[in-house]
Amino acid sequence: MKHRNAPRLIALLLLTFALLSAGAAWAESFLLIPMDLEQKNHLRAYGVAFHTLQANEKVNWLLNYRGGSFLINDNPRVRLDARLLGVSFETVSDAQVADIRQIVKQENMEEVLLEKPPRIAVYSPPNKQPWDDAVTLALTYAEVPYDIVYDVDVMAGRLNDYDWLHLHHEDFTGQYGKFYASFGLEPWYLEQKSFHEEMARKLGFATAWELKHAVAGTIRTYVEGGGFLFAMCSATDTIDIALAWLNTDIVPEVFDTTPYDPTYRQKVDYDGTFAFQGFKLMTNPMVYEFSDLDTSNYAMMRGAMADYITLFAFAAKYDPVPAMLTQNHVNVINGFLGQTTGYSRRHLKRAVIVLAAVEGTDEVKYIHGKRGMGTWTFLGGHDPEDYQHRVGDPPTDLDLYPTSPGYRLILNNVLFPAARKKPQKT
Repeated sequence: MKHRNAPRLIALLLLTFALLSAGAAWAESFLLIPMDLEQKNHLRAYGVAFHTLQANEKVNWLLNYRGGSFLINDNPRVRLDARLLGVSFETVSDAQVADIRQIVKQENMEEVLLEKPPRIAVYSPPNKQPWDDAVTLALTYAEVPYDIVYDVDVMAGRLNDYDWLHLHHEDFTGQYGKFYASFGLEPWYLEQKSFHEEMARKLGFATAWELKHAVAGTIRTYVEGGGFLFAMCSATDTIDIALAWLNTDIVPEVFDTTPYDPTYRQKVDYDGTFAFQGFKLMTNPMVYEFSDLDTSNYAMMRGAMADYITLFAFAAKYDPVPAMLTQNHVNVINGFLGQTTGYSRRHLKRAVIVLAAVEGTDEVKYIHGKRGMGTWTFLGGHDPEDYQHRVGDPPTDLDLYPTSPGYRLILNNVLFPAARKKPQKT
């Protein structure tokens, strides 16, 4: 199932053809898409960069220069695309580009070449759920194309068709989000449970948890083979929980009619996880938590007016990967809750890179790491512009938040696989 915006693309092609036919001359050689406070629509600026890559043109990402600006060869297509999307741009001459590159060379900045648009998949169920997903909202708003995949596709090996995979709000433990206590009699919950049980049977698994654990293991193999994984909210901790107990029943009886394995503590394998170790499960089905990894309770005690996340600054020349993932026009971002809001630092594996955290606390919000030849990035929380997004709330209208620094973190990850990377030195 593909997401497209055909009318806009057709209009863009027609306008481009008209201008090219008119023989428009361009005195300037480059366009600068600023990503500092001068930018009117940061989110759709990523779409302009992505469309440029789709047109077999290169994009230069200027890390730490004016909020992570983009430098693109000037042509009618780019100008029209930016105007249609409401994205600010500046014309710059060869001499001005030389000055910019001199600044980049001297300061804590770096120029990274983006060469090829990543093939994007979003792991999302085909049945309607009573919540939305920030990543699909961001991709749709920025007009970045993506495909939907789910368990049948994953188990059939179709992840190999994609460079970048996002995990929609998902529970890989097989406990249906642990919504049993609050929503166990709701029609949407019962429909979701029935759907996953039937899916498991069709794919040859006795229970939903066995299928979900198998999917988690397949996703890990995808990353180890060179894939880029991005996940938010409960998908981040539940996939590691599933990987830590890949072949062990950790699901209470109310979810699958069989009790969990009482010896599960002796069967844990933290080597199999992406990010976390030493955490403890919460097996009470009436508790709306999967483990002690999540910091939601601490965030709720602070409240929306006192919840802030600080982005860490990285040396762009030496650590271009974390620098790419943290490009922004501000370094302090409003916090936001989710079923999984953030993570306890004490449970991070040693090699995990912390990209953002709550200062003065044990809480980290945004983390990154390698697994085999690929990488993963986890961002806690559900919606960067809706502090306490509840089940059944309407989707966020990104026309109201075109400069959202929280949504920029998502879109940094979308462009990250397009970069020609240099070896990380620290």
